Amino acid sequence: MARTGPVKTDKGQQTRAAILEAALELFRELGYEQTTMRAIAGRAGVALGNAYYYFHSKEHLIQAFYGRTHEAHVKTCDSVLAGAPDLKARLLGVMRTKIETVEPYHQFAGKLFKTAADPHSPLNPFSDESDTVRQQSIAVFADVVTGSATRVPKDLMAELPFMLWLYHMGIILFWIHDSSPRRVRTHRLIDRSVDIIVKLIGLASNPLMRPLRRSAVRLMSELREDVSAMTS
Repeated sequence: MARTGPVKTDKGQQTRAAILEAALELFRELGYEQTTMRAIAGRAGVALGNAYYYFHSKEHLIQAFYGRTHEAHVKTCDSVLAGAPDLKARLLGVMRTKIETVEPYHQFAGKLFKTAADPHSPLNPFSDESDTVRQQSIAVFADVVTGSATRVPKDLMAELPFMLWLYHMGIILFWIHDSSPRRVRTHRLIDRSVDIIVKLIGLASNPLMRPLRRSAVRLMSELREDVSAMTS
């Protein structure tokens, strides 16, 4: 989402990181809409043109923020998923570490949500601009399932990673509004909902569940098409 090539030097990476840090500080202090690229450049101690060289707009800064938190989450997931065949443990670990990764940005996330909730905003998680991180995140949930010992029917497996990604987005929305100490309500919701989800996945192979499973798969397929149409 930002320039590549010559800027990938130690100094360039430091400057890029300084600009992103300055932007996040100002977004938390002033809100997204009130923060200007000029203010970001001033806080980072670089020329305005230099700030635009690394990030073409504030939207690119937020996409870089999305990318950073996703990369941090993936790193923690590697250790959580390594050698863990139990689906419940895998999904719980991924969801808990997701909240731990974004927790430092809780106050900022609430302000950002005002913009990201706009269906036409490039910061919307369903937007074309967010596609790279969205697909990478869906891939994490695919790994959660395929790396487990739980048998999942092929038709469900085709849609399950997307289902779990939608579930995780719902948890993030709940987390944004959660004012409880150390986000205890969010962690309780994760624990209880993961238990239900894993039990439902376990039941999916039951022949008696086949009609319901097919309906759920068809619904997810249609939803994906609708999301694609809404963002195109």
